[in-house]
Amino acid sequence: MSSANPVRSMTGFATARGASGEVGFALTLKSVNHRHLDLLVRVPNGLEGLEAALRKTLKERLRRGHVEFGLQLEKATAGGRLELNEALLASYAEVYRRASGLLGLSGDPEVHELLRMPGVIAAEAVRAEDAEMAAAVLAAVPELVDRFDAVRAAEGEALRLELLAGMGRIEAVVDEVTRLRGSIAETQVGRLRTRLAELLEGAGVQVAEERILIEASMLAERGDVEEELVRLRTHVGRFVELLEAGGELGRQLDFLLQELNREANTLLSKTGGAAGEAGLRITDLGLQVKVELERAREQVQNLE
Repeated sequence: MSSANPVRSMTGFATARGASGEVGFALTLKSVNHRHLDLLVRVPNGLEGLEAALRKTLKERLRRGHVEFGLQLEKATAGGRLELNEALLASYAEVYRRASGLLGLSGDPEVHELLRMPGVIAAEAVRAEDAEMAAAVLAAVPELVDRFDAVRAAEGEALRLELLAGMGRIEAVVDEVTRLRGSIAETQVGRLRTRLAELLEGAGVQVAEERILIEASMLAERGDVEEELVRLRTHVGRFVELLEAGGELGRQLDFLLQELNREANTLLSKTGGAAGEAGLRITDLGLQVKVELERAREQVQNLE
């Protein structure tokens, strides 16, 4: 089931095309993750006046990411006008004649060879004051951003589902650790009794059972992880709520992951010395949570 509002990735790519009169153009929009909106606009020479309007339009639709917008003019359509750079053509011809004279050669350059020289023939230049071109480009931007958002929403939905699955695995770990807590206390009582017996062997000293239980209770309290488990459940629940609501939630999820990681570290520090199979199993489960959180952190870094 998808969220009420789309969860968008900060990675995306889209293109759009249009034309103004006989000149076509291509628009591109691509992005990667970034903490803030870092917008780069590239336009051809002569159309720099469009940059401010393009920035304003794009900032109204985009929130985060390193975003690059590109505008490229395409060749004139069939029947488009070509310009002859007469001054450059004359310069090429003059250089040809001078070179021939230096080498003692005669003859004039072939016209078709001169026309092939760079810059002699070009499509009619587009000028910044071309209002029709500016209007055509700006009119194409909304469709470009729509395509861009569709790509980002598709990838964002895939990330959302992966994150939900990861939170489900963490919840399963919390459930198992909760079941194992009781057996750890029993193991600690037995371990303490055995250790005291070894230390007092041959000394003729008896330790009251009540005293053993008190010491074991103190050890169990220091190593109890109930509070950590409660907080893990709370943070996971909030994480899932945000994913189901959708929208711009990258920063909120990143904060929750920091809190989850803190609780996982405390869980491991408290249970690291727990004896028995239950203690080893809890340590293994705590490490699994750390792996899930690291995977989730990488995924959240790419959400808007």
